[in-house]
Amino acid sequence: MKAEIAIVIQPRQSDLGGGLKVRRALPFAKKRMVGPFIFLDHMGPVELAKDQEMKVRAHPHIGLSTLTYLFQGELLHRDTLGTEQMIRPREVNWMTAGKGIAHSETARDEKSSLILEGLQAWIALPLSHEDAEPSFVHVDASDIPEIMKGKAKYHLVAGSAFGKSSPVPVHSPLFYLCGESLTDDPFSLEVPSGQEGGVYVSKGQIRVNGETYDEGSLIVYTPGTPVIFESLSGSRVAVIGGEIFPEKRIIWWNFVSSSQEKIENAKKRWQEDGFGHVIHETERIPLPAI
Repeated sequence: MKAEIAIVIQPRQSDLGGGLKVRRALPFAKKRMVGPFIFLDHMGPVELAKDQEMKVRAHPHIGLSTLTYLFQGELLHRDTLGTEQMIRPREVNWMTAGKGIAHSETARDEKSSLILEGLQAWIALPLSHEDAEPSFVHVDASDIPEIMKGKAKYHLVAGSAFGKSSPVPVHSPLFYLCGESLTDDPFSLEVPSGQEGGVYVSKGQIRVNGETYDEGSLIVYTPGTPVIFESLSGSRVAVIGGEIFPEKRIIWWNFVSSSQEKIENAKKRWQEDGFGHVIHETERIPLPAI
């Protein structure tokens, strides 16, 4: 079966500060979202020397859930709920901002050098959850379902696929799989009507309709059509997607909402220190002058 490709996105590089540079695939000018996924960053790999620290200072969110998934290293999450949680490879940190939360992220290894690499995604919330109370959930690697496609092993990071479901408490129909292949293996995932999917190449290469796509490519498929590709030996991919929301989402800085008024209120709240205090943090990122 031939894959129906809607667009291929090549990410741009952004600097988050503290030595952390990322490749940002979403949002993209011609494709703002893939299903409910409105933001996708590939961070690193970056090597931190002994006692070197990478830190994203305290910053706010509304109207979304953040999902952090690491390939290498470890990252410390702190937030205004009082959460202090380390995340390591194949674990999931799932933070739902709802009506508002602030958090920080820190990477540091006091014993030796540290290589940090992973994916961070923002998943827009449906209208029913945009004003929900904020929450945080950590899921251990041992609780993430595994799926074999040929000889390639996939981890079902969030959502549902191939008859299995991740324990991550998502708020709308979606799928998020990360997989690695030691051989050339075909992949095909049926996508229901009203949903769409894409595949991000985080390492190596994949082949779609006979064309090869390198590391950093995000291939987005036509809504309602299967995600089809061949993972080439040594590749690592993330397959993302889900329900397409009928309402437009606005994204401004770290805020996502269906309402411009809610965005403006969030700006004011952050300026007036109305999001609460991130545990053990004294610094925060000021509101951008844009």
